[in-house]
Amino acid sequence: MFNLDWKPDKSSPVPLYLQIKEYIKDKIETGEWPVNSKIPSQRALAEIWKINRSTIVTAVDELISEGLLKGRSGSGTRIINNTWSLMTSTPPPDWNSYVQAGIHQPNFSTIQEINKAEFYPNIIRMGTGEPSPDLFPREMMKNVFNRLTDHIGSLGYEEPKGLLYLRDQVSKHLKTFGIDASPSSILIVSGALQALQLISIGLLHRGSTIFLEKPSYLYSLNVFQSAGMRLFGLPLDENGIQTKTITEQKRRQNASLLYTIPSFHNPTGVLMPETRRGELMDVCEQEQLPIIEDEVYRELWLDSPPPPPLKAIDKNGLVLHLGSMSKTLSPGLRIGWVVGPEPVIERLADIKMQTDYGSSSLSQWTAAEWLSSGLYHQHLEKVREELKVRREVMIEALQKHFSDIATWSVPKGGFYVWLRLLPALSIRKLFETSLEKGILLNPGHVYDQHASQYLRLSYSYASMSELKQCLPQLSLIIRQLLK
Repeated sequence: MFNLDWKPDKSSPVPLYLQIKEYIKDKIETGEWPVNSKIPSQRALAEIWKINRSTIVTAVDELISEGLLKGRSGSGTRIINNTWSLMTSTPPPDWNSYVQAGIHQPNFSTIQEINKAEFYPNIIRMGTGEPSPDLFPREMMKNVFNRLTDHIGSLGYEEPKGLLYLRDQVSKHLKTFGIDASPSSILIVSGALQALQLISIGLLHRGSTIFLEKPSYLYSLNVFQSAGMRLFGLPLDENGIQTKTITEQKRRQNASLLYTIPSFHNPTGVLMPETRRGELMDVCEQEQLPIIEDEVYRELWLDSPPPPPLKAIDKNGLVLHLGSMSKTLSPGLRIGWVVGPEPVIERLADIKMQTDYGSSSLSQWTAAEWLSSGLYHQHLEKVREELKVRREVMIEALQKHFSDIATWSVPKGGFYVWLRLLPALSIRKLFETSLEKGILLNPGHVYDQHASQYLRLSYSYASMSELKQCLPQLSLIIRQLLK
């Protein structure tokens, strides 16, 4: 629950237990750690701060004696008072009851652990779905920022659908892979995830059912579930979602729309061929089932360009197309787009204005400059070359160290290898043991509760040396757990 962004100073003359006591006490006094909250375990604190557990025990015991904490065997140590509440008969607000009453569901515990562990020092992130810092185009970005000074007159709010200049550039960019979309049918969003959030609250009613591939990235989020909707998984094969199941399940489930990642699927890496895309469009047109097409990995092809997107063959306004620069350029820009019928874009733009009054003006101008200058396409070519090398390094390591304990398919693009472990073992134990040794994994069950023997491995984020070091080590950990 708590983000421990502090460490005791081992060079200070103040004893470590007193530093820790004062840190916890300050968190309690300021209300950052509210009454009724459970503090991290003594073992966890000792590991995070790299100190003796007895030091933690001493600090916690003093806080218990002062009436701020209460320890109970088996249920951890909780905050029972703050210094103000000790001097007044009026109890402080129970913020935990507010937290538990919030409409948006909390993330899965494993995802929360991953999100925190990604920023541990010296951690090797073997599941992270973003470009490596090694792939960040520093010189190109300097060039883009230098150009911006000639274009930006101010950094005020942009119009509801986003900066017109950027939407015009996105429109031209979309034409390069067959999508004919005017700027008025494009909404700029703060990444594709925000597009999903806007759709969940702006287009669908509570109780709606969403079709999607199983497994799917969408299962690792609570976007639609928090809006009172249900996800229903359809089987996936080597060519993508099995379209023959849609008609039968549509009548049983009364689905409102279908979400799909046709190009280099997350987490499996599957590429939907052109014939399957045509079948999917035919079935969804027949069933009047709208489609959310998530194409954030589309431009990361490594062998040959993927087939045209669903939106390129959409003649009836059936498809909402999502794109983004987060996977190709920089997730920190927070720039993506939604393409769809104008009434839908108008509705989503209105909700976005009520939510954040528009994406960052600086990020929008930056993205527009990347597209208009031609630097974006130059950068993509370099990224593809680098990712292709990284993929080969991972596949060679898997063949050398995992051939007898796992199966996988070689992805044709994107970031991921969907690894199936053949011997049955506790993925939770593997996750914990690997983390203790500095390796952070993405277990398959966060993308499908039944994928308990899978890992989503990423070759996009870890450095080349980390990839070569980590995979043999991971193989050894698995073999030791099997003994």
